Amino acid sequence: MSKDNDSMESLIKLLDVADALPGAVALRARSYDLLTLPDGAAVVDVGCGAGRAVGELAERGMRSIGVDLSEEMIAVARHRRPDADFRLGDAFDLPLEDGQVAGYRAEKVYHELADAAKALEEARRVLAPRGRIVLVGQDWDSFVIDSDDPALTRAIVHARADLIPNPRAARRYRNLLLDAGFQDVEVEAHVGVFTDPAMLPMLTGIAEGARAAGAITREQETAWANDQRTRAHGGRMFLALPLFVASASRPEE
Repeated sequence: MSKDNDSMESLIKLLDVADALPGAVALRARSYDLLTLPDGAAVVDVGCGAGRAVGELAERGMRSIGVDLSEEMIAVARHRRPDADFRLGDAFDLPLEDGQVAGYRAEKVYHELADAAKALEEARRVLAPRGRIVLVGQDWDSFVIDSDDPALTRAIVHARADLIPNPRAARRYRNLLLDAGFQDVEVEAHVGVFTDPAMLPMLTGIAEGARAAGAITREQETAWANDQRTRAHGGRMFLALPLFVASASRPEE
């Protein structure tokens, strides 16, 4: 098996663990509620990954479509849910007709997009008049991590955030939606708290990214990661993520 395949498998396992946590389940359910759509309405889940949300939307009576840029993720999604509709595509060029869907959902996607405004233009194109949009995402520059060295932790969080194309996209959801001409814009703030040792790879990955960016030394990375491993194995790990959920409607026009 190649290194890339190993990395993809590790990512999918981490996402599966995170998505199964009670807080994540509740947050997805809230995003579905905010779509406020009738049974049978067509909904696209952009950046669908392994397809969990597509399946859950279908269970709620929606005609759900999953779109992802990754061929590997689409393959996993199709294997797990062979009866669902999964399509390869990106947020800037969705494989959908104008006004084809009544709902648009994107979770943890916009921080990966250098041009969020362009993605929202595409969202407006595929949404029918009065269609609903829901965006869910974390603010990468505001991670809260307990550690023995708060100053080093701040440096690691900020350095890792700077490697993300759009790390503060979630805090900009409201203004981005308003600028794109959406109406009835509302934003909710949630906090995801993670103490499960299964999330340790996320923390060590943050430190690795900061070291690779030249923000910290290898010795600092090792010391910080060892502290987090000790906390995880002793049941003392603490990671909190500020999460924002924005909802809006496409105008009639």
